[in-house]
Amino acid sequence: MTDRDLKLVARRVFQQTLAAINIHAAVARRLERDGSRIRAGAGEIDLRDFDEIVAIAFGKASMAMAEGFQAVLAPDFRVDGILVGPNSVTRELHGWTSFAGGHPLPTVESFAAGKGILERLARCGERSLVVFLISGGGSSMVEQPLDPGVSLADFQALHSALVTCGAPIEEINIVRKHLSATKGGRLAAAATRSMKLTLALSDVPGGFESALASGPTLPDPSTVADAERVVKEHGVLAKLPGVVREMFLQRRVSETPKENDPAFARNAFDVLLGEHDLVHRAHHCCEAEGILCMADEMTDGWPLEKAADELLTQLEALQRDCPGKRVAILSGGELSSPVTGGGVGGRNSAFVLTCVAKIAGRKIVALSAGTDGIDGNSPAAGAVADGETLARAKRAGMDPDEYLKRSDAYNFFAKLDDAIVTGATGNNLRDLRILISG
Repeated sequence: MTDRDLKLVARRVFQQTLAAINIHAAVARRLERDGSRIRAGAGEIDLRDFDEIVAIAFGKASMAMAEGFQAVLAPDFRVDGILVGPNSVTRELHGWTSFAGGHPLPTVESFAAGKGILERLARCGERSLVVFLISGGGSSMVEQPLDPGVSLADFQALHSALVTCGAPIEEINIVRKHLSATKGGRLAAAATRSMKLTLALSDVPGGFESALASGPTLPDPSTVADAERVVKEHGVLAKLPGVVREMFLQRRVSETPKENDPAFARNAFDVLLGEHDLVHRAHHCCEAEGILCMADEMTDGWPLEKAADELLTQLEALQRDCPGKRVAILSGGELSSPVTGGGVGGRNSAFVLTCVAKIAGRKIVALSAGTDGIDGNSPAAGAVADGETLARAKRAGMDPDEYLKRSDAYNFFAKLDDAIVTGATGNNLRDLRILISG
């Protein structure tokens, strides 16, 4: 099998993995509706106990989640819904008010969505069932500042400073939570008396669900002191807009709701799909291609170089144990990739670019792509490289190190026709890295 064939196999595994993620079925499976009863956490809810069912869907997978939820309840129960998603996958859904939220930066629509959601939750009472359908990307798609003196431009500057500082997403979310009226448990607090059920499509590590979309319906384990530490350790303070910087300097940042808050007395949270489901389906797709594979569980959150070395070491060890066979290492999660230049790309294409010199001349393919179809500020989901990529780049007069320094990995791979372009997928289960040895 040629290197080109291996690249095609890696692309096929990624595409088939995406196709195997069925959000509609996951919603139906989790709720297990039986007449008027649905599952909620460890217990059940009888829909007849409520005067209204309010659904709030936001994030990159909001459309599929809203459609799945509505299909489970139809035709017996009416839903009054608010739907917020990326413009490319959000369309009108009967009975729902729709907004096209911004990502990765909040927009005017993000502020309008946040205002609309808070106003709707304020009208909910004890006999309201509020169902939150949350997926990754929701942090920027729904926004309202706690301090009315903070403008949209301030929040955009805040988000830009955070996502380019090199901090892991968990730490970025700590800061967001403490400045927002829609994060860190505050959407649950906006409907304190109501019964609340959250169904989540998770793009965060297991056990860190309060980081998903900045934890709008869960108690926030982080503190103001944590937010101050993140801002200081990553050198963000000087980059913050003046009004936000003064909030930190004058110690005016507000604490988020904690576990003993009354907002969480009637509150259930379920993860529909997460990173484990993504890697599990990728495993099946590899097996269908006749590839023996193992899943990495170590490198989530690691820097690019360290993760590349570790995953290639694992691949080499697996190949030694299985001589003569095609083998693969699968890895989910997100890597740390600070922005160091003004180029086009994201952590997925940057990871593959980091691998280019390491796999040169070897029968190895490295693919990394985002399941949402978006890699940083590029139009691609990620990229793929093989043992011939470095030689092809040199013939084209391209130096991988220079492109890495410029944070321009997308343009490197686009010129080699090795960028992976899927368009927005309406999904978001973090990133998937596939390393295959032939």
